[in-house]
Amino acid sequence: MTRPERERAAAPADAVIAEYRRHLDLSLIRKNLRLTPQERFEQLMELQRFARELRRAGREATEA
Repeated sequence: MTRPERERAAAPADAVIAEYRRHLDLSLIRKNLRLTPQERFEQLMELQRFARELRRAGREATEA
């Protein structure tokens, strides 16, 4: 495959990546990277507790 052929083949993937990057909030990524691994783990555990509570509330709402 010649270089122009490789570039044309990569172009659709590059367009998809560019579209995803437009919607990234880099400030959130930087904020999370400043956290220690322990802080990230605690944040994950809190998110899991929140998800569990949402599921419980949803079940109660459908039962009522």
